[in-house]
Amino acid sequence: MPKKGERGQNGPMTTYTYEGVLATAEKVNWKIDDVISADKRLDFSKTFMPESLAGVRKLDFLSTDEQRTLNQIRGLGYLVMFGLVEEFILPFVLDHARPRLASNDYRTRALLQFAAEEAKHIQLFKRFREQFDAGFGHRCEVIGPPEAVAAKVLSFSPLAVALLTLHIEWFVQQHYVESIRENQELDPQFKSLLKHHWLEEAQHTKLDTLIVEEMAAVTSPNDIGKAVEEYLEIGAFIDSGMQQQAQLDLESFERATKRCLDAEERERFIEAQLKALRWTFLGSGITHPNFLATVGKLGPGLREKLEAVAPAFC
Repeated sequence: MPKKGERGQNGPMTTYTYEGVLATAEKVNWKIDDVISADKRLDFSKTFMPESLAGVRKLDFLSTDEQRTLNQIRGLGYLVMFGLVEEFILPFVLDHARPRLASNDYRTRALLQFAAEEAKHIQLFKRFREQFDAGFGHRCEVIGPPEAVAAKVLSFSPLAVALLTLHIEWFVQQHYVESIRENQELDPQFKSLLKHHWLEEAQHTKLDTLIVEEMAAVTSPNDIGKAVEEYLEIGAFIDSGMQQQAQLDLESFERATKRCLDAEERERFIEAQLKALRWTFLGSGITHPNFLATVGKLGPGLREKLEAVAPAFC
């Protein structure tokens, strides 16, 4: 593999290094019990998600309390979705590390740290789900099961999965920095969960960039093009899940509020929530400038292909 600063067959390599990422990761490492516990609980009198991601206020036929309830349902879906995608990221990272365990000690340790953090996030979000269910008072369904979603995603080429993972890592950064960190309206405990997730995902953006570039350096231009097409196919699969999730959120909302929306209200609800879900999980990733910069290095026309598709999710 080319060293830092060298040019691979598909463009200049990143300045990220496994040694540097590992050093930072070891500094920010945190424990689940320090983030969520019996004395660190959610406040259901507050909203959980920023409006830029929740998209509930445009539903003006809902009362303020009903909008807050829907916002909290979206907060559940947001964190459960991360737990779902990390179910495939974890085996993906381990599979990438395994063939070259002895090649570079820093690489091996950084990737194993990456995997350990993803496993920790899965456990964190499970504990959050338990606390949410106890406090919210109504069961809210989400798409899945995680094993089936992971199997579907992992059936695509490793480079396509790496691109999807990088897409996810970058939108986590964008959401927290631009919409959550300075937002004083949100429940402090929910913000704390997002902050701690963001702290470790900041290192994962660098690691996954390295993974994408490692894979691309030994992949033909034709197969790289196919991987980008597969990344878009996974995006279409996720979009179908978002359509299901919008319907599930409607059902959860009606159960929680004991309100049955009429046909026009249901149509507006689904339209607004699907748009918000698409932006949250697809649009904000595919348009992220750092993600597009990495794709642009992989070959001519690939960035432009994604930019042409992106408006459907924005």
